[in-house]
Amino acid sequence: MKRNIILHPDPRLKKTSAPVADLSDELRSLADDMLETMYHAPGIGLAAPQVGILQRLIVADCAKDDDAPPRPLVMFNPQVIASSDETNVYEEGCLSIPEQFADVTRPADVEVRWLDRDGKEQSEVFTGLWATCVQHEIDHLDGKLFIDYLKPLKRQMITRKMVKLKRELARA
Repeated sequence: MKRNIILHPDPRLKKTSAPVADLSDELRSLADDMLETMYHAPGIGLAAPQVGILQRLIVADCAKDDDAPPRPLVMFNPQVIASSDETNVYEEGCLSIPEQFADVTRPADVEVRWLDRDGKEQSEVFTGLWATCVQHEIDHLDGKLFIDYLKPLKRQMITRKMVKLKRELARA
């Protein structure tokens, strides 16, 4: 089931999400809904707070090549356990901040540990776009948005545009 994506500014996007204590069928169903929502948007990542659920759950699929099969990842309680000193700059966007993009500098490589949908612990080193995406989504779980990495003036400008967009959508 496709879910509605919360738009910035919204206080739920600034809250820290609670760890997932027990993997229930309800949470697995939420993960499936989030993947459907992400693909429909279309996006490459989505965090539970973006659909109004303050739980530590993210989904991602950065397989962008036409010949590459989809690689949907579901991560419960993801955490970065190591990151490289080397950094990358990517132009980031966010489904909660539509049509706004900015360059963000993050570690180029990160090792992440999480529980998969079966409750099994996984870990993987992510590089390139995957590394950026996973860090961006984990930030959501900590109440942090990509615009929080920007200078205050740029951040305020994007927030004003989003307030205007939300007013326009409310009138429609």
